[in-house]
Amino acid sequence: MNSVLDLFRLDGKVAIVTGASSGFGAAFAEAFAQAGADLALGARRADRLEQTRERVVARGRRAVAVPTDVSDPAACQALVDAAVCELGRVDVLINNAGIGAAVPALRESPEEFRAVIDVNLNGPYWMAQAAAGAMTQGGAIINVSSIAAIISLGLPQAAYSASKAGLIGLTRDLAQQWTGRRAIRVNAVLPGLFETEMTSDWFAEKFDEQLPRIPVGRGGTASELAATVLFLASDAASYITGQTLVVDGGRTIL
Repeated sequence: MNSVLDLFRLDGKVAIVTGASSGFGAAFAEAFAQAGADLALGARRADRLEQTRERVVARGRRAVAVPTDVSDPAACQALVDAAVCELGRVDVLINNAGIGAAVPALRESPEEFRAVIDVNLNGPYWMAQAAAGAMTQGGAIINVSSIAAIISLGLPQAAYSASKAGLIGLTRDLAQQWTGRRAIRVNAVLPGLFETEMTSDWFAEKFDEQLPRIPVGRGGTASELAATVLFLASDAASYITGQTLVVDGGRTIL
């Protein structure tokens, strides 16, 4: 009889991770490699992406790195095609690529707003379309949203917050379309306050005032979010779909 811990393994599976050149994406790639998955990695920075690929290979897994701008549907399809061609299949998609913006609403240009929506909301949709077509044996999609989708953190983030809130709606709709018909589960995670390359400036300016509102008493670590995403991608979460899982140390309850 298999151990319950076996449900968390991804042996024989192939996962696609976008935004894999640094931060959460790199942490996800290493965690999935430890769980037995092979990886197709996408990001815009080819040099950093290759470093992530090398770390995956060092853990004994296969990996392919494909420079990818997720706002381009053709680039999304190319990443999925590379996964199938080089690794043989697609079982998991982690929609992690994202950009931030903190521009006052009265000064934000149409180009600035659209750029955030293109990467943070449209990109996950193009990736999900491409990946679902390749998930012939079912699979799991995890969209990385943010607690900025449901609360304000005191910054002018209209485009970012709108894009991350949109991901919650996208998650629910794709789950109802694909879970029953295609055996593809679709869920979202809402990270709270994690220090990454993208958030380092915000942490330097704002984190101290936020800390009293985090019951756990600290910011999160990339490995903690990676463990949550791994859970949702694995058979341990086989009865979970269309859900948003908040990973914030309690920030949104205060």
